[in-house]
Amino acid sequence: MSAWSSIKEKFWSFISKIFGDKKVKIGIYGPPNAGKTTLANKIIKDWTGEELNGVSEIPHETRRVLRKKDISIDVGKSSLKLDIVDTPGLATKLDYHDFLKYDLEEDEAKIRAKEAAEGVIEAIRWLDDLDGVLLVMDATESPYTQVNITVIGNMEARKLPLLIVANKIDLPTAKPLKIMEAFPQHTVIPISALKGENIETLYKSIYDHFR
Repeated sequence: MSAWSSIKEKFWSFISKIFGDKKVKIGIYGPPNAGKTTLANKIIKDWTGEELNGVSEIPHETRRVLRKKDISIDVGKSSLKLDIVDTPGLATKLDYHDFLKYDLEEDEAKIRAKEAAEGVIEAIRWLDDLDGVLLVMDATESPYTQVNITVIGNMEARKLPLLIVANKIDLPTAKPLKIMEAFPQHTVIPISALKGENIETLYKSIYDHFR
């Protein structure tokens, strides 16, 4: 890059900060089947009419980081431009036997487990390139899991802005209050990514938290 190009880049970066033309990279993290890709698709479809990826009941269906750029969300008269990064489900243990229960052949199950492990490593590497994280938790399950506690500790150590999304509140067994009680130091937004319940509150929180 020439000296003049560098000066122009710094100038426009400065102008963008003054006038609020800011873009942030937000990673969607969480354990398998918490609803990360459902949420990514909901955000992207609401603001672009497109979708990022299909969803499945098989855990670790997202085995590579997927990114959608330049999503502009509007909150009142203001807007925030996002890059949404959908990451593979985080797990402390991956065993190909876990995939066999979904009627996969042994060879395919082993491939899935290997790809899932590679996806977890890729997701962790992406933390170095993000401006913030939406941590999705299944509100029907206990929040006191090793994955949740480890991820939150990692985010706090990195001082990475974090919003916790308590997903699946449309289900009768959902208890988002338990997530709030488990992690009182963080903002928790109860939603249903599938049904769109309370999604507007999440959008406002994303704007307030990450701009």
